[in-house]
Amino acid sequence: MSESTTATTGLTSQYAAQVTSDLELNAKEQERISSDIAALQEQLAALQHDHSVLVNVQQVLGVSPTPVQPAAAPDSSTVPAPRNKTSDEAGTGKRTRAKKAADAQDRTAAEKAAADKKPAGNAVAAKAARPTLVELIRSHLTKQSEPRSATEVTTALETAHPERGIKTTVVRTTLEGLVAKSQAQRTKQGSSVYYTAPNLAGQTAAASQDEAQSEQTE
Repeated sequence: MSESTTATTGLTSQYAAQVTSDLELNAKEQERISSDIAALQEQLAALQHDHSVLVNVQQVLGVSPTPVQPAAAPDSSTVPAPRNKTSDEAGTGKRTRAKKAADAQDRTAAEKAAADKKPAGNAVAAKAARPTLVELIRSHLTKQSEPRSATEVTTALETAHPERGIKTTVVRTTLEGLVAKSQAQRTKQGSSVYYTAPNLAGQTAAASQDEAQSEQTE
């Protein structure tokens, strides 16, 4: 009876360890995919914004003007009745005033387009110069001399870029994505998770190895 109980306990422990391992792998895969989705959504939002700006610039430059319906061709089979000189002069005056009004409208539209063109161009340049969240996190880790948690990274980025509204959940998924791409290292200290840049992780590991060798020599 005791042997059976021991065997059952051993199998239970093995199954529990396997399930725990599978859950960790599943969670890491979910975090990696979530990071990819977050990065793609950020890229999509940037592209949509750029598209809107470019469409406005295109309209301002007149690259795709609104099609104008052609005037109806006169019917050559109908011979117009002769008009007297007074009627001709009146018609000519009306056409001249209409042409001047159209020219004035065209000049106003051209001046407005020239005024709007510069701010639109500045918006495109500002958007292009704005770094992505992945670049900000990677740069921050590179500058650190010791591991940082996702909360610490979020706090630092919020302080440096308060206008971006950076969230801890997005930072954590982005960090896991960098780990999956070998662009960051992930370590655990108890129940806490910390992240470092790859070169810093290598230096930390080398220092630990040197210290262990020194202790063995002594």
